[in-house]
Amino acid sequence: MIADLANALNMAQTTLFLWFAVLLRLSGMFLVLPAFGEQMIPMRVRFGVVFALSLIMTPLLAASMGGLTAMPAVRVFFGEIIIGLILGMGLRLMIHALQIMGSIAAQATSLSMMAGGAMPDPQPAIGTLLMLAGLTLAVMTGLHLHIITMLMGSYEVLPLGSVLSGAAVEAWGTARVAHAFALGFSLAAPFVLTATLYNLALGVINRAMPQMMVAFVGAPAIAFGGLLLMFIISPFALAHWQGILIMALQNPLADVP
Repeated sequence: MIADLANALNMAQTTLFLWFAVLLRLSGMFLVLPAFGEQMIPMRVRFGVVFALSLIMTPLLAASMGGLTAMPAVRVFFGEIIIGLILGMGLRLMIHALQIMGSIAAQATSLSMMAGGAMPDPQPAIGTLLMLAGLTLAVMTGLHLHIITMLMGSYEVLPLGSVLSGAAVEAWGTARVAHAFALGFSLAAPFVLTATLYNLALGVINRAMPQMMVAFVGAPAIAFGGLLLMFIISPFALAHWQGILIMALQNPLADVP
């Protein structure tokens, strides 16, 4: 009977160790995850989601935990937090791409100070609208299901107890940041091109009619044109962004060996 109690105690200790490791990876990810990791979401709600997911995922991962308890606890726990943060930041950069698009578009169309200081983070209103639209679109198309699938797949690429090298994380982070900036600029390219052609046209008009106050005519026109262009382009830009987001969810660690 004592042997059975010892085996039960060892099994409970191993399961608790595994559950805590899964909880740390989920906590690091949900700290910066789009939609679920936003500042507007209460911390208690985020913790409840993480706690429930950890209870669901722990039995599914129990078969692949061989030798986990033999590893140093500090190494496992810190490694899981870092992996979770990397997974979350990879998706958070996709949201930053929309904010970069909004900032470039607002600057090109003279709408960069439209929101003033009303937002907690200093960003144009167009960037905020695009970010909220992107988050809404992602949630409506099953973001939570993609996240759960991504989490389960991450344990095949990076099992529990994995330790990433600094060079691998640096290369992955540099590639993802560059991709976010390139994506944001490519989505905002119609605004930049339109604003450039419009300013060239204003310059020609100003040279032809120096007495005309082109600033009074050009500023309202470029603002209206920017809003009209946003109304036309935003659905196509968001659809393209959603496809890239799904690709990132399917392979979040593509650049990490």
